[in-house]
Amino acid sequence: MCDYSLMAVPNRLAQEGEELVVHRFPTGSLGLASPNDLKRAVTRPPAVKTFWSRMKDLFSPSTTEPVCAVCIPPGARLQLHSLPPRLRRDFSVGADEAVTFTQLSANVNSYRDAVRFSNGREIRLQDLCEGMQVTVLDLSMAQELDLETLREERHEFPVRR
Repeated sequence: MCDYSLMAVPNRLAQEGEELVVHRFPTGSLGLASPNDLKRAVTRPPAVKTFWSRMKDLFSPSTTEPVCAVCIPPGARLQLHSLPPRLRRDFSVGADEAVTFTQLSANVNSYRDAVRFSNGREIRLQDLCEGMQVTVLDLSMAQELDLETLREERHEFPVRR
């Protein structure tokens, strides 16, 4: 699934065997992205900008393609790689763990995507570490996910700012 905050970002469904990375999108939310998409989106490091170069950027924004969010259906099996020591300690898991992608609630406008470890403990996707590597192991147990229906639902509930 893609959390509500990623529905404004271009998105697609995951593919079995795909390698992904936990990435912070322009919305401020963490989600999953393809390393290849991230490499394409990386431009030269930001230099110190003058007032006039900022004005130029304002009127001619960069043309880099936005990074596509990769949506995972609930029930999909993933492998988390290189879990940091804090998460290993807090959740009593190893450095690499097989997890099941799940949703914590059906509430709109709330972070609901999470992963469930084999010991039953769950962590929201938003609480994982940016840059963490993830492998999509199995989508056969995943629930059907219709992105068009989700986009339509998203428009039914206006975002409050």
